[in-house]
Amino acid sequence: MLEYGEIDPPSPRAGELLVDVAAAGVNYIDTYHREGVYPKELPFVLGQEGAGTVAATGAEVTGFAPGDRVAWMSGPTSYAEQAVIRADTAVRVPDGISDETAAAALLQGVTAHYLVVSTYPVKPGDTVLIHAAAGGTGSLIVQFAKAKGARVIATVSTVDKEKPARAAGADEVIRYTEVDFAEETRRLTNGRGVEAVYDGVGRTTFDGSLASLARRGMLVLFGASSGPVPPVDPQRLRMAGSVYLTRPTTGHYADTPEELRWRAGEVFEAINSGALSVRIGGRYPLAEAARAHDDLQSRRTTGKLLLIPG
Repeated sequence: MLEYGEIDPPSPRAGELLVDVAAAGVNYIDTYHREGVYPKELPFVLGQEGAGTVAATGAEVTGFAPGDRVAWMSGPTSYAEQAVIRADTAVRVPDGISDETAAAALLQGVTAHYLVVSTYPVKPGDTVLIHAAAGGTGSLIVQFAKAKGARVIATVSTVDKEKPARAAGADEVIRYTEVDFAEETRRLTNGRGVEAVYDGVGRTTFDGSLASLARRGMLVLFGASSGPVPPVDPQRLRMAGSVYLTRPTTGHYADTPEELRWRAGEVFEAINSGALSVRIGGRYPLAEAARAHDDLQSRRTTGKLLLIPG
């Protein structure tokens, strides 16, 4: 039950920033919080990600001042006109990048960065399979993987989503609603399979993802937009070719201010250089957060969705 209304203005405590929110990112984790998949104490304000201008600083804050532009991806109350965030989770937005681009890029950009750079480090000559490649995260994973020299096989659900997947750099695009993507992946790799599958879909793709791997390949399960995957017998990994299964989460790959700012810095640098393109698929008034969630979960969108306060 999402309700739009007035609350008391927040104020920063020690180590915190009060930010005027210019844009809040809409992410699948927000729908998990709303549905109770990841329980939170009620009532609460949704939203992990956003960008805006520092309005005030709490005690003991160094490195930030009112007027600075910042972005964040672990602020618990971003669906609002103002949000309080911890200063050690804030990232300075560089010149040349708008607040909307920063809000659209940070969480999904850092996610794509750690998946391709750290979870399964893509190497030149690798072939990887990326699901939901027309989505916000998927399109960024495609771009990072291509920059590392990989051949990218992408999956999308409709013919309309094939174009943005190819624009992101996918070499092959499979419409998984029309063919068995695992069989098609095997065909495209001459029966060998892929070195890694990046799967943010979960329940409906898991079996096919496992079947798409080459021997000793890695299934990187980083989300569950179609629902959680049921318990898995480890013997399946042996039978699939001594493959690896990992379930990474962003907090474990950006768990210090230094690591977060390193990854965010590389994302912003790639955007400023033109090497990384961020596609904003929809802008919604803050009051229409429910419609944004519905559109996201109905897979009617491509690119990143934003909520715009004011």
